[in-house]
Amino acid sequence: MRVLLDTCVLYPAKLRDLLLGLAARGLFTPLWSHGIAAEWLHLVARRNPAEHPLVAGLLTKMSARWPEGRVSAGAPEALDLPDAADRHVLAAAIAGDAALILTDNWRDFPVWALDPHGMKAVTPDNFVMQLWLDAPDAVASEVAALWPGMAGAELRKALRKAGLPRLGKALEH
Repeated sequence: MRVLLDTCVLYPAKLRDLLLGLAARGLFTPLWSHGIAAEWLHLVARRNPAEHPLVAGLLTKMSARWPEGRVSAGAPEALDLPDAADRHVLAAAIAGDAALILTDNWRDFPVWALDPHGMKAVTPDNFVMQLWLDAPDAVASEVAALWPGMAGAELRKALRKAGLPRLGKALEH
Protein backbone atom coordinates (compact mmCIF):
# COMPACT_ATOMS: atom_id res chain seq x y z
CA MET A 1 0.00 0.00 0.00
CA ARG A 2 1.34 3.41 -1.00
CA VAL A 3 0.80 6.05 1.71
CA LEU A 4 1.61 9.76 1.42
CA LEU A 5 3.11 11.12 4.64
CA ASP A 6 2.00 14.66 5.39
CA THR A 7 4.52 16.93 7.12
CA CYS A 8 2.62 16.72 10.41
CA VAL A 9 3.36 12.98 10.71
CA LEU A 10 7.06 13.42 9.95
CA TYR A 11 7.48 15.84 12.83
CA PRO A 12 7.46 14.85 15.78
CA ALA A 13 10.31 12.37 15.73
CA LYS A 14 8.79 9.43 17.66
CA LEU A 15 5.77 9.19 15.39
CA ARG A 16 7.95 9.51 12.29
CA ASP A 17 10.37 6.87 13.55
CA LEU A 18 7.52 4.46 14.24
CA LEU A 19 5.98 5.03 10.82
CA LEU A 20 9.28 4.63 8.99
CA GLY A 21 10.06 1.53 11.05
CA LEU A 22 6.74 0.00 10.07
CA ALA A 23 7.42 0.88 6.45
CA ALA A 24 10.87 -0.74 6.72
CA ARG A 25 9.10 -3.89 7.92
CA GLY A 26 7.21 -3.90 4.63
CA LEU A 27 3.80 -2.90 5.97
CA PHE A 28 3.45 0.01 3.53
CA THR A 29 5.43 2.18 1.13
CA PRO A 30 5.91 5.76 2.35
CA LEU A 31 5.57 8.59 -0.15
CA TRP A 32 6.57 12.25 0.11
CA SER A 33 7.20 15.12 -2.27
CA HIS A 34 9.81 17.84 -2.51
CA GLY A 35 7.21 20.24 -1.07
CA ILE A 36 6.58 18.02 1.95
CA ALA A 37 10.33 17.60 2.51
CA ALA A 38 10.80 21.37 2.25
CA GLU A 39 8.00 22.00 4.79
CA TRP A 40 9.54 19.43 7.14
CA LEU A 41 13.00 21.00 6.89
CA HIS A 42 11.55 24.49 7.38
CA LEU A 43 9.60 23.36 10.45
CA VAL A 44 12.67 21.73 11.98
CA ALA A 45 14.85 24.78 11.21
CA ARG A 46 12.32 26.99 12.96
CA ARG A 47 11.64 24.79 16.01
CA ASN A 48 14.94 22.97 16.55
CA PRO A 49 17.74 24.13 14.23
CA ALA A 50 20.18 21.58 15.66
CA GLU A 51 18.03 18.79 14.15
CA HIS A 52 18.21 20.20 10.61
CA PRO A 53 21.26 18.14 9.52
CA LEU A 54 19.70 15.01 11.05
CA VAL A 55 16.48 15.47 9.09
CA ALA A 56 18.36 16.27 5.87
CA GLY A 57 20.32 13.03 6.37
CA LEU A 58 17.13 11.13 7.09
CA LEU A 59 15.60 12.38 3.84
CA THR A 60 18.65 11.06 2.00
CA LYS A 61 18.28 7.69 3.74
CA MET A 62 14.56 7.60 2.95
CA SER A 63 15.28 8.27 -0.73
CA ALA A 64 17.84 5.45 -0.76
CA ARG A 65 15.56 3.00 1.08
CA TRP A 66 12.42 3.87 -0.90
CA PRO A 67 13.54 5.30 -4.24
CA GLU A 68 9.94 5.21 -5.43
CA GLY A 69 8.88 7.14 -2.32
CA ARG A 70 9.75 10.60 -3.53
CA VAL A 71 6.91 11.58 -5.84
CA SER A 72 6.38 14.52 -8.16
CA ALA A 73 4.55 17.65 -7.13
CA GLY A 74 1.62 16.91 -9.39
CA ALA A 75 -0.77 19.73 -10.29
CA PRO A 76 -1.86 21.48 -7.07
CA GLU A 77 -3.37 24.45 -8.89
CA ALA A 78 -6.07 22.16 -10.34
CA LEU A 79 -7.29 21.02 -6.91
CA ASP A 80 -9.82 22.42 -4.48
CA LEU A 81 -9.32 22.09 -0.73
CA PRO A 82 -10.51 24.19 2.22
CA ASP A 83 -6.91 25.34 2.76
CA ALA A 84 -5.10 26.13 -0.48
CA ALA A 85 -1.77 25.53 1.30
CA ASP A 86 -2.65 21.80 1.46
CA ARG A 87 -3.21 21.39 -2.28
CA HIS A 88 0.39 20.29 -2.81
CA VAL A 89 -0.17 17.33 -0.44
CA LEU A 90 -3.18 16.05 -2.35
CA ALA A 91 -1.42 16.70 -5.68
CA ALA A 92 1.58 14.63 -4.56
CA ALA A 93 -0.71 11.84 -3.33
CA ILE A 94 -2.42 11.74 -6.72
CA ALA A 95 0.91 11.86 -8.59
CA GLY A 96 2.26 9.05 -6.40
CA ASP A 97 -0.83 6.88 -6.79
CA ALA A 98 -1.27 6.83 -3.02
CA ALA A 99 -4.10 4.91 -1.41
CA LEU A 100 -4.07 7.16 1.65
CA ILE A 101 -2.89 10.51 2.93
CA LEU A 102 -1.56 10.02 6.44
CA THR A 103 -2.21 13.24 8.34
CA ASP A 104 -3.26 14.63 11.68
CA ASN A 105 -5.00 17.38 9.74
CA TRP A 106 -7.62 15.08 8.24
CA ARG A 107 -10.25 17.84 8.36
CA ASP A 108 -8.20 19.71 5.76
CA PHE A 109 -8.79 16.81 3.36
CA PRO A 110 -12.59 16.39 3.15
CA VAL A 111 -14.23 13.38 1.55
CA TRP A 112 -15.68 15.51 -1.27
CA ALA A 113 -12.14 16.49 -2.34
CA LEU A 114 -10.58 13.03 -2.01
CA ASP A 115 -13.33 10.72 -3.30
CA PRO A 116 -12.93 11.72 -6.96
CA HIS A 117 -9.31 10.54 -6.69
CA GLY A 118 -10.14 7.29 -4.89
CA MET A 119 -8.26 8.43 -1.82
CA LYS A 120 -8.80 8.81 1.92
CA ALA A 121 -7.16 10.87 4.66
CA VAL A 122 -6.37 8.83 7.77
CA THR A 123 -4.93 9.77 11.15
CA PRO A 124 -1.76 8.04 12.32
CA ASP A 125 -3.60 6.41 15.22
CA ASN A 126 -6.24 4.88 12.96
CA PHE A 127 -3.63 3.84 10.41
CA VAL A 128 -1.25 2.20 12.88
CA MET A 129 -4.16 0.57 14.67
CA GLN A 130 -5.23 -1.04 11.39
CA LEU A 131 -1.64 -2.16 10.77
CA TRP A 132 -1.65 -3.70 14.27
CA LEU A 133 -4.88 -5.55 13.51
CA ASP A 134 -3.35 -6.86 10.26
CA ALA A 135 0.18 -7.57 11.54
CA PRO A 136 0.22 -7.43 15.36
CA ASP A 137 3.67 -8.96 15.82
CA ALA A 138 5.38 -6.53 13.42
CA VAL A 139 3.74 -3.48 15.03
CA ALA A 140 4.40 -4.71 18.57
CA SER A 141 8.05 -5.40 17.69
CA GLU A 142 8.54 -1.92 16.25
CA VAL A 143 6.88 -0.33 19.29
CA ALA A 144 9.14 -2.37 21.58
CA ALA A 145 12.20 -1.21 19.63
CA LEU A 146 11.24 2.46 19.98
CA TRP A 147 10.01 2.28 23.57
CA PRO A 148 12.28 -0.42 25.03
CA GLY A 149 11.33 -1.85 28.37
CA MET A 150 7.98 -0.06 28.51
CA ALA A 151 4.77 -1.95 29.13
CA GLY A 152 1.33 -1.48 30.60
CA ALA A 153 0.21 1.99 31.64
CA GLU A 154 3.67 3.46 31.02
CA LEU A 155 3.61 2.33 27.36
CA ARG A 156 0.02 3.49 26.96
CA LYS A 157 1.00 6.95 28.22
CA ALA A 158 4.01 7.11 25.88
CA LEU A 159 1.93 6.10 22.87
CA ARG A 160 -0.79 8.59 23.78
CA LYS A 161 1.90 11.30 23.93
CA ALA A 162 3.04 10.20 20.45
CA GLY A 163 -0.52 10.65 19.15
CA LEU A 164 -1.39 6.94 19.20
CA PRO A 165 -3.95 6.53 22.02
CA ARG A 166 -5.87 3.63 20.43
CA LEU A 167 -2.67 1.67 19.85
CA GLY A 168 -1.58 2.43 23.40
CA LYS A 169 -4.81 1.05 24.77
CA ALA A 170 -4.52 -2.06 22.60
CA LEU A 171 -0.92 -2.74 23.65
CA GLU A 172 -1.39 -1.90 27.34
CA HIS A 173 -2.65 -5.40 28.13
